[in-house]
This record gives sequence, structure tokens and C-alpha cells, in this order.
Amino acid sequence: MSVIVVEVMPKAELLDPQGKAVARALGRLGQTQFSAVRVGKRFEITVDGPADAAALAAVTELADSVLSNSVIEDVVGIHVVESVAAAAAVN
Repeated sequence: MSVIVVEVMPKAELLDPQGKAVARALGRLGQTQFSAVRVGKRFEITVDGPADAAALAAVTELADSVLSNSVIEDVVGIHVVESVAAAAAVN
């Protein structure tokens, strides 16, 4: 089994109120070295079998049509984590 990770972020030109709230909270906690925060989404999709070209193409289609709203979000990354054990180590 393999895991394909899809990362989605708000478009750069749009406001990110959740990111601004996190940035303000960091400032209140004394973490003043950070100037901005943007908050996005991460999806982990488990594939039964290898993450071959067909699986990546299917996930890319899902990312564009279901996992993201193309009006306000960009899919910024799709990558393969070689095994479910490796994905657990990342988390």
C-alpha cells in the first residue's frame, strides 16, 4: 500500500482569516519572529497497491475536482509516501 498526499492552500491573493488568527496568537505567545501564517489542508489517500502513474492521475483529478475549490484554492502539492508505515512516521 502507498499513500498519496495532496496539499491545498488558499490562493495567494485571497485573505486567509484563519492564518491571520494563528499569526496573532503566535505574537501573543511571544513568537514574534514569524511575520505571516497561511492555513491549508492536507489529504492522505491510501492506494491499494503501488502509486503508479494511473493512481497519481486519478488523485490529481480528484484534487482538482473534489478536494479543492478552484475559485479560492490551489493544489500546491501531490506526492507519494512510499508506505503506510512511512506516512505514520511523518505524522
